[in-house]
Amino acid sequence: MSVISLLNVNVINNPAKFLDKYQFEITFECLEALSKDLEFKLTYVGSATSSEHDQELDSLLVGPIPVGVNKFIFEADPPNLSRIPSSEILGVTVLLLTCSYDSREFVRVGYYMSNEYDSEELNKEPPNKVQVDRIVRNVLAEKPRVTRFAIKWDSEDSAPPEFPPEQPEADLVPDDEELYGAEEVAAEEAEIAGEGEVDPDAMDEDVEMAGADEAAGENLKDDDEISNDGSEDLEAESDGSEDEEDDEEDESMDVSAEHQLHDESMQVGGSSAAGPSHTGA
Repeated sequence: MSVISLLNVNVINNPAKFLDKYQFEITFECLEALSKDLEFKLTYVGSATSSEHDQELDSLLVGPIPVGVNKFIFEADPPNLSRIPSSEILGVTVLLLTCSYDSREFVRVGYYMSNEYDSEELNKEPPNKVQVDRIVRNVLAEKPRVTRFAIKWDSEDSAPPEFPPEQPEADLVPDDEELYGAEEVAAEEAEIAGEGEVDPDAMDEDVEMAGADEAAGENLKDDDEISNDGSEDLEAESDGSEDEEDDEEDESMDVSAEHQLHDESMQVGGSSAAGPSHTGA
């Protein structure tokens, strides 16, 4: 548990000119007496691509710390322009407020901050040379990023664990390496031993199945012969019936032809007899 709890940080002069001092009203709570002072630092991030341009604007030692809620004003100077790349003076950057105890950082508050000119004309068409006196900074104080770290305070009991706790009972448990794969090896050995043994009941079943297969084969052979003989008789009978039908058709054709000729002769005879009677009348 942290002995110091940061309760609130208020940016007093915001927005402000770029060259104005920074002012923060910091409120924190101390839960027990501390033997050393707290150290607050304010850092300006001069470049988003390299930490070489970071500037520590100011640092402040606060102590002795009474138990309870405490409040103070932290002021810091503006950054040095000569240490900031000219192309990164304008735009968005980061401001870091940190607090440490005995050189051990336990809380960090980060703010986004924008630097821009105080007129729309200069923002639309910035001059080649930066006009610092026209730059206004605006700290986004409503959305800070707070990060806390567990540290050792005065007592050893407050120190965070650096190593996992000792577990002497774990030494009594056998290593997993000895048991790893033991079940698989036993299963493989049982399978190999099972392949070498012969079950007499299984052999009797195989003999019975083989006899049944042979008997079934003979029955199938007899059935094929019977079916083949029957098919030959059916074909012979069908051929004979077809011949008889053809003969009957030929006889019927002859009879019908005779009747047709007889009818035609009757018609011719009738017409010849009727003709004279009709003319004689």
